[in-house]
Amino acid sequence: MKEIFRRYPIGIQNFEQLRNMNCVYIDKTALVYQLVHTDTVYFLSRPRRFGKSLLISTLEAYFSGKKELFKNLAIEELEKEWIKHPILHIDLNTEKYDTPESLENILNFTLVKWERLYGTSSSETTFSLRFRGIIERAYEQTGQRVVILIDEYDKPMLQAIGNEELQQKFRNTMKAFYSVLKTMDGFIKLAFLTGVTKFGKVSVFSDLNNLIDISMDEQYVELCGITEKEIHDNMEEDLHILADRQKMTYEKVCSELKECYDGYHFVENSIGIYNPFSLLNTFYKMKFGSYWFETGTPTYLVELLKKSNYDLQRITHEETDADVLNSIDSTSRNPIPVIYQSGYLTIKGFDNRFGIYKLGFPNREVEEGFVKYLLPFYTNIDLIESPFQIRQFVDEVEQGDYNAFFRRLQSFFADTPYELIRNLELHYQNVLFIVFKLIGFYVKAEYHTSRGRIDLVLQTERFIYVMEFKLDGTAEEALQQINDKHYAQAFATDKRQIFKIGINFSNETRNIEKWIVEDLQ
Repeated sequence: MKEIFRRYPIGIQNFEQLRNMNCVYIDKTALVYQLVHTDTVYFLSRPRRFGKSLLISTLEAYFSGKKELFKNLAIEELEKEWIKHPILHIDLNTEKYDTPESLENILNFTLVKWERLYGTSSSETTFSLRFRGIIERAYEQTGQRVVILIDEYDKPMLQAIGNEELQQKFRNTMKAFYSVLKTMDGFIKLAFLTGVTKFGKVSVFSDLNNLIDISMDEQYVELCGITEKEIHDNMEEDLHILADRQKMTYEKVCSELKECYDGYHFVENSIGIYNPFSLLNTFYKMKFGSYWFETGTPTYLVELLKKSNYDLQRITHEETDADVLNSIDSTSRNPIPVIYQSGYLTIKGFDNRFGIYKLGFPNREVEEGFVKYLLPFYTNIDLIESPFQIRQFVDEVEQGDYNAFFRRLQSFFADTPYELIRNLELHYQNVLFIVFKLIGFYVKAEYHTSRGRIDLVLQTERFIYVMEFKLDGTAEEALQQINDKHYAQAFATDKRQIFKIGINFSNETRNIEKWIVEDLQ
C-alpha cells in the first residue's frame, strides 16, 4: 500500500513545537478543559516517557491564550474566553541532585528568572518567601491569577533514594517551597504538579490539603498514554503500513502491539493504556522493539530490591492496598510502591471486599526488559554478555544438551560477591527465577517454588525437562522426589523425549554441586 508521510513526536515535549511541525497528536484537550475548570491544585503520577511533560506544555500553551495552536482540537469548541494568565513553569528534570546545593541552585536559577519579570523584595530571604512574593506581584501586575506548572517534582527525592540525610534536606526544602501553593491559593488559577512517584508519610505534600491527586482517578485515566480506540481513530493507516512492512496480517499487528505495549491500568477495572513512547517509536521505525528500555532504567529500583531481600518470584503476583500504591515512604524498605509507580508493575485485578490490588507486569516489553535488566545485578554476567548467554541457554535446551546447560548455569553463580548472597537460599532462587523467566520467553517454562526447593518444567519442540532443585540435599534426593511425586506423570503419553533431572545446590561451594539425569525415551 502507498505509504504516508507522518511526523511522530519522538522526544518532542513542547506542545507548540509539536503543533507547528504538524506532528501526530492524540487529542487530550477535552480532559484538559475539564481539569482546568474543576479544581485548582492537582498532582499526577505517571511512569517516565508517558507524556507528562507534553501535558504540562499543553497547559502552558492554553493559559498563554494561544488559541491558534488548538485549531481542530476538542477544546477549540469548549473554550470561549482564552484568557492569558501569568505562568510560572519549573522543570526539575535537569539536575543530577547529588548534593543539597544542586536543588538550591536550580530553585534559585528559576526564581531569579521569574524575579526579572515580576520584581523582588529585600525581605524575601528564603525560597518560599521569594516564591510567594513572585506569585503576589504576578497577580497584581497582570490582574490575572497565576498558573504554576511543576514538572518532575520528585526527581530530587528519587535521586537521593538510599541517602536518608540528603533526602531529608530535599524534603525540607521542597516542603517549604510547595507550602506556598496552599498559603497563596487565592492568587492561583491552577497549580499542576507531575512526577513518577508520590512520597507519603513525611511528605513534601503534607501541608497541601487542597491538592487533588488524580493519579488513580478514573475520569483522568486517559490523560496520559494512548488507548486502543485512540490508535484506531488516529493511526489506522499506520497499522496497515506496519503490517505491510513486517509481512504480518493486520490482525496479527494489532495483537502484537497489544501484547508488547498495552496493559497499563492506573485504576482498577479500567481500560488498558498503551505506552505512548514505545507505540510512537514502533510506528516511526515501522518495527517492534524494546523502546522504553532503550532510554534507560534507574539503578535505584534494583538497589531497592536487593536491599529489601525481595523474593523475585513474588513480582509476578504481588498484592497490596491503595495506601501503598498511592505513596512512597522514603524510610521504607518495601520496593513495590516505587516499582509500581515507575511503571514496571501495574494493576491486574482488584479484590473489592478487602481493597487489595493484584499487580503484575503490564506487557511483554516491560516484563522481558526488566528481567533482562536484573540479570547483571544478581550474577557475574555483564549487561553486554547477558543476551548472548540467554540465547546459548535456549540453544542448549532445544538441542537436548543438558550438561552444557548446567555448566553454563554454574558459571552464573561463580565468583559472585559474598555480600550479594547473604541470604543464600533467596539468592539462588532469584537467579534461577531470572534465568528461567528469560528462557521462558522463547520456550515454554513453568517455574514453581516452595520452602527449600524449586521445581521446573521446560518444554521445547523435541524435549521435556522436569527438574527439581535442592539446597544442601543431594541430586539423588531431588531426582527421587520427582519420581515419588510423579512430576512427569502429566507427560506420560507425550511423544517428546523426557529428561528428569535432580540438581543440588551446595551452601559450601555457593553453586550447583551436582546434577543427575534420568532419560525417558
